[in-house]
Parts: sequence; structure tokens; C-alpha cells
Amino acid sequence: MPSASTGASTTVGATSSVTSSTAAVDSRLTPGGPGYRRMSFALFLAGVATFALLYSTQALLPLVSTDFGVSASEASWTVSAATGGLALFVLPMSALSERFGRRTLMTASLAVAVAVGLLVPFAPSIGALVALRAVQGAALAGLPASATAYLAEEVRPKALITAIGLFVAGNSVGGMSGRVITGWVAQEWGWRVAVATIGIIAVACAVAFRLLLPAPKHFTPGSLRPRVLARTVRDHLANPLLRRLYAIGALFMMVFGGVYTVIGYRLTEAPFSLPQGIIGSIFLVYLVGTVSASTAGRLVARLGRRGSLYLAGGTTTAGLLLSLVDSLPLVLLGLVLITAGFFAGHAVASSSVSHTAKLGRAQASALYQSAYYIGSSAGSTLGAVAFHAGGWAGTVTLGLFAVLGVVTITVFGSHAARVQARREPALAH
Repeated sequence: MPSASTGASTTVGATSSVTSSTAAVDSRLTPGGPGYRRMSFALFLAGVATFALLYSTQALLPLVSTDFGVSASEASWTVSAATGGLALFVLPMSALSERFGRRTLMTASLAVAVAVGLLVPFAPSIGALVALRAVQGAALAGLPASATAYLAEEVRPKALITAIGLFVAGNSVGGMSGRVITGWVAQEWGWRVAVATIGIIAVACAVAFRLLLPAPKHFTPGSLRPRVLARTVRDHLANPLLRRLYAIGALFMMVFGGVYTVIGYRLTEAPFSLPQGIIGSIFLVYLVGTVSASTAGRLVARLGRRGSLYLAGGTTTAGLLLSLVDSLPLVLLGLVLITAGFFAGHAVASSSVSHTAKLGRAQASALYQSAYYIGSSAGSTLGAVAFHAGGWAGTVTLGLFAVLGVVTITVFGSHAARVQARREPALAH
């Protein structure tokens, strides 16, 4: 029979173990805690640099078309090449982040992307410009998946959606500021000076990011063996929920990529005939995306994941339909709704991927980012083709079909969840 002292020792040992375990959990970052603000601001700046560089030519496409004497669909490849490069390389980059660390890879990716960004203004032809943009997109591939994996490891689960929402908000600020700045700079000095300006801003963001981001405390190096990576990817693709989230991200981005690639051409034509600086300022509506992305956590808490996706899809649809009217205020309102719906849907879907994947989070996030940017490339190219064939109505029709796909997938997911819920009690008996 154990003595009282032995029992006390056992109790103390158990208590000590629980305390140790709690301390380990408590070491993750949480809002209001030490390091959280530095981490949030650092990743916010990374998001700013990523989207500013990635879409630096999007608002300038009419000027690029004129300078090189190419059509809208040809000029759109300066956007599609960058997003396509990112889509192709995000999975290999995620594997490198599993081996060498999230912070290391994000730093290297930003450094290369910024260096290429400083070469872009000197592109002698449309072919060279597209090639440089493809390399830049491939370099930026190290950011998105690594950032969400870093957050999933370093932030407490209850704060994850909010933290990822802030990173996505940085994306929206980068996309907005890049387009607004390039619009006004290009109006005075041309598109080459405009993209050079974005490159210099990205340098400042990259330096601040590296200085501010806390060193990871919960990262465990993984394997670079192709067989292990292939098994992890196969497991993620075998998960029906993850497949649905990947498709939703791609379809939302198809809408967004198509609309913002073509909107500059529409606004330079009658009945609007706006100058480049004013067209660049239109992208201030990205601020709406900053708000909708950063509040995604509260939206999910109130409506649930599927309810939030329905609301995002409905908001995007309303915006697409409003943008058909030849009235500048209604077109702007339409862009506001499209932007709010897109960023809310993206924040919900991307955070759900990180929450769903328990192992190989970098690969799960990489697959989402790959699908997401494939959607962007397809939207940019197909949106321009649709605009050439049927005007703005053609681009809107493409967007409406993509939103219909989001709603259909979400409805199917709701049905699958109900079926699974009915099966579980039956299996228990």
C-alpha cells in the first residue's frame, strides 16, 4: 500500500506535469500577449509587400498595352505569369519551409522577389516583362503557405482565424496601395517608374518584416524526402473538406482576378474615360477588404463557416450585378461589394484549411494557395478574353458562374456534413 508521502509525490508529479503542459500551450502567441503585435505587424508588412509586388502591373495594363503595342489579353499575362509562377512553386516552397523553417524561407523569398522587382522596370519587351514577372511570382511562393503555417504553429487556436485575417488584410492593403501609387506615379512618369516605386516600398517592408518577426518556438523540422511529401499531399487531397476549400478559394479568386484585371480597361473607355491616376485611386476600395478579412473570425463565430461563405458569395454576386450599370457611383459600389465578399470568403476558406489540417500544415496551405493563384491566373486571362469578346458583361458573366460554383460546393458540403452526422450515432450503436 503506497504511503501518504508517495501519494503526495504522485500528486505533485501529476500537477507538475499538467503545469508544464499548460505552460507549453501558454507559450503560443495570443492577442494582447508579448510578441503578438510584433508578429501581426511583421506578417501584415509581408502581406503588403507580397500583393504590391504580385499585382504591380495590374492597374497599369492599358499603359503596358500602349507601350508594347499589345492587346489586353496579351498584357494580362504580366499578371497571370506572376500568379501562375506562384501557383506552380508554392508546394515545393512549402516543403523547403518544413525543412529550413518558416521565417528563413519567407525572408529568402521576399529578398529574391524584391531583387527581381527592381529589374522589372527595365524590361525591354513584353516577353521579357512576362518572364521577369513569372520569376517574381515563383519567388513570392515562399510567403503565403509559410505564413499561414507559421501562424498555425505559433498562435493559439482560438486566435488563428483573427491572425490569418490580419495577414490577409495586409494582402488587401498591399494590393490597394500598389495600385493607387502606381496609378498616380504612372500618370506623371510612366509605368516603369511606377513599378520601380513599388519595388522600393517592398524593400522597406521586407527589411522591417525580418527585424520584427519573432523567432519561431514551436517549429519542428520535417523531411525533404519526395516520398514523404507525396504522401502528405495525397492525404490532403483525399480529404473531401480540404478539396472543397481549395475549390472555393480558386473560384473566389477567379472572380477577383478577372474583375480587377479588366476594370482599368473599362474605366478608360466611354462613358467613363477616366485618367490613369483616378483609375488607380479606384483601388482604395481594397480598404473594405482589409476590414472584411480582419473581421472574419467574428463572422464565423456568428454565422458559422458555411453561413459566412454564403454571405460572401451573395455579397460578391450583388457587386457583380451592380457593376453592369453605366454609372460610376454604382460601379464603385459594385467593386466595394465584390471586394468585401472576396476577402471575407478567402479569409474563411484559408483559415479553415489551417484548422482542418492537423499534420503537414504547410503542404495543406500550399495546396490552397496553389489552387487560389491558379484561380487568379485563370481569372486574369479568361476575364480579359471575356472582355474582348463581350465587353464588361462578358467578364461579369464569368464571375457569376464562379460564384455559382462556390455556392454549389458549399451546399454540397452542408449536405455531406448532415449525412456524416447521421452516420456517427449509427456507428456508435
